[in-house]
Amino acid sequence: MADVSDADTESLDAIDKKRFFQRVRGIVKKINAENVKKLSKSERFIRWLKRIIIFIVVAHLFGIAINYINFKLQFWDNDKNRGAIAVKDDLFDESFSVPEYLNQGWSTRDSLWFYNTSQGSNLIPYDFFMALEQIDSMELFRSNDNIKKYRYLLQKKTYSNPDALPVGFVKDRYKGKEYLGFTCAACHTSQINYTDTKTGEKKAIRIDGAPAQSDLDTFIVDMSDAIQETLNNDAKKQRFIKQVLTRNGLKKIASGGRNYANAKEIEADLQAVSRKLISYNWINRSDTSYGYSRLDAFGRIYNRIVEHVLDIKTLHKVLSEFLAEEKVNDVIAQVNDKTNNSGLHLLDATLSILTYPQQEQFFDRVFSRADGPVSYPYLWDIPYHDYLQWNGIVNNAGPGALGRNVGQVIGVFGTLDWKVNDAFSLSDLLRRDKSTLKSVDFHSSINIRNLYRVENQLKKLISPRWPEDKLGKLDKTRMTRGEKIYKRYCLVCHNTIERTNPKRRITAHISSLENIGTDPKMAVNSISKTAYTGLIQGSHVDVPVGSILLQEKAPVALLVMSTTESVLKTPDIDANFLVRWSNWIYDLFFSYVENPIKSTIKTGDYNPDTEAQPFASLLSYKARPLNGIWATAPYLHNGSVPTLYDLLLPKKKAGDPVNGQYRPDRFKVGSRVFDRNKVGFLTEGYDGFVFDTSQQGNSNSGHEYASGNTALPNGKVLPALNNNQRLDLLEYLKGL
Repeated sequence: MADVSDADTESLDAIDKKRFFQRVRGIVKKINAENVKKLSKSERFIRWLKRIIIFIVVAHLFGIAINYINFKLQFWDNDKNRGAIAVKDDLFDESFSVPEYLNQGWSTRDSLWFYNTSQGSNLIPYDFFMALEQIDSMELFRSNDNIKKYRYLLQKKTYSNPDALPVGFVKDRYKGKEYLGFTCAACHTSQINYTDTKTGEKKAIRIDGAPAQSDLDTFIVDMSDAIQETLNNDAKKQRFIKQVLTRNGLKKIASGGRNYANAKEIEADLQAVSRKLISYNWINRSDTSYGYSRLDAFGRIYNRIVEHVLDIKTLHKVLSEFLAEEKVNDVIAQVNDKTNNSGLHLLDATLSILTYPQQEQFFDRVFSRADGPVSYPYLWDIPYHDYLQWNGIVNNAGPGALGRNVGQVIGVFGTLDWKVNDAFSLSDLLRRDKSTLKSVDFHSSINIRNLYRVENQLKKLISPRWPEDKLGKLDKTRMTRGEKIYKRYCLVCHNTIERTNPKRRITAHISSLENIGTDPKMAVNSISKTAYTGLIQGSHVDVPVGSILLQEKAPVALLVMSTTESVLKTPDIDANFLVRWSNWIYDLFFSYVENPIKSTIKTGDYNPDTEAQPFASLLSYKARPLNGIWATAPYLHNGSVPTLYDLLLPKKKAGDPVNGQYRPDRFKVGSRVFDRNKVGFLTEGYDGFVFDTSQQGNSNSGHEYASGNTALPNGKVLPALNNNQRLDLLEYLKGL
């Protein structure tokens, strides 16, 4: 008999083990089969239902854990200077050392998270922004020398900002592609420059949540011009394409994916982006220039929504007003072909067919000019207000905060993939749109999860205190006298609060236009503009006095309410099914549970809403507590008064003495140099934007309580303050 080798022994052992496990599996299978036979159908159903529920719960908990880990990773950035850098040759010959921060309740990690966290804003492809040259040179559009012209705050490379983007600029991802987007910080982070009185050194203070001094309007116009020049200038175009391909080649090596494979794809997308920006700038044109520190955010949100509710029926109706029927039918046929076969958005497809004169006629019939610019509001205490925005249009209770933020992202280029479906979806039922004749998907790039997190982050932000070690000691004697004046002239509208109290609640005082007397443009625009409802025609919108059914045309305010609610109730399509719905349930649930604000009736001397005039209360402006007001120049809702001292003066009217003190009717804006005496920014001596209060929407009249020209809510007109009293009140305002 032959000897059995070790290898043969191992082989036999393996065969025996295999037979053993086969027998075990057979026995287990037999036992399970016998157990199943003993169970009734209902018992077997319950068993499987339990398994499904357990699987869903485990998957949901796993999703929550992954989201939590990802969220915590976003706070790893702990640069001691929060990414801020010193600048020697800033715009208007300003310079400053590395900016310092005041104690506002945020850590370095908190600030950097706020600056660099995406909210779903997609302006242009990210590679395009990184490769785009300026219109008249080979210098990059994104270079610091160019960016500072628009008064965005420069940053260095940090963990969460590896490309050293300015404050509030971010790389966003949607459907596998990368875009340049904006965060809240782009419009709500400020800087004050000053000279140290002891050393003569030029220094700076960064203030989180304060109104930015940026000029978004000019930034977008110049970017559009640079892209158009890239398309027209072959040398620029070839450099641009090479740079984009190089970046995409590196991405393929690093991650196995890229946005563009060849020059043809790049040029086609560049043309599409150019059309998008040209139409955006034309739609939102204004006879009143914005300048620095302002934007008609409402007007742009309105137009973005109108653009995306556009449907074929509305398109046919509008085109029929200036084109022959045969031409209309031809355009509609081409539009249908482009939207079905090329995936173009309805507006983009239409603009690619119409001539420029035809586009102008189309725009004038569909959109409204964004001609009511306002200052960026400051963000501290925002989560604790009952009503928000300059005219109190947003109820901050329930999901109101998320809805407000959704509208904001729509305004700053959130991608909206809205389309009609053949059948109703769960989202339709959640929106209670069962009465409409069509089902609409409100899918978008908007990151509801991060908007929820931003709102929670803002609960920690507190107003900045006047830094006596930097800007000078406060005169306590003047402050004591100023407090008495404040209680008499200001307290009726501007309540004082405990700025660090987590249980603080803020009731806004709403004053009608006729009572407060300030420029009416923004408030009037909010209710007077109407638009075609298109995709959402037939939807119901709840307002304080009842429910309104959207007809063919409706006030744009109703469109905003309807579409922001619809986006809010549509889960994120950019995530898998389980994550999508678990995140949606979590975010909506906790936005209700964690919101400290309950729905209340507005307070103030405004005209109440009625069934006949459901938006009467919006023809108003709201007052809020003035803690931190020293850091929020310029003043009034439209930025028409440069300093706090000027705000205590009257507007010069016909017949007033020539040698009196009045609010300036023309002044310069754009400087970050702080005027400690008047409390605001420098208004002369540099080549800034000239603010002309005679232009529509720029009036600096009204709110003249300290001058004896505006009556208090009780109808009483107080005597005008003398100069010494104004200085006392100003000192008190500094210390709030």
